[in-house]
Amino acid sequence: MQVQRLDHVNVRTSRLSEMVEWYEENLGLKRGLRPDFGFGGAWLYIGDDPVVHLVEVARDCASVEPKIEHFAFAATGYAELIAKLDANGIAPRIVKVPGMPIVQVNVTDCDGNHIHIDFSADEV
Repeated sequence: MQVQRLDHVNVRTSRLSEMVEWYEENLGLKRGLRPDFGFGGAWLYIGDDPVVHLVEVARDCASVEPKIEHFAFAATGYAELIAKLDANGIAPRIVKVPGMPIVQVNVTDCDGNHIHIDFSADEV
């Protein structure tokens, strides 16, 4: 057995429609086919891959001590993302990764989940 790649992240939310809109509007993910599990949710895709699975819950599920601090995407189109975030009133925290040719754009979604989008320093 060999782990090949991260398949998806599963996020619980009590604000399903807001979360779908946030990921579509800010990161360009697209809502797509999701099996009927018998409970609410949405799968958000990058191309053909459902990478963010949202699970609808009845009440706020934020934890005081989260087990996952963040999840990340690799991307291109740095200037386009920064312009989109600015237009939507989102102020990202930009971090140059020490000793690596990576620049992170750190944001939180509308439920407060930390996400960073990684760009090649050459593009930035």
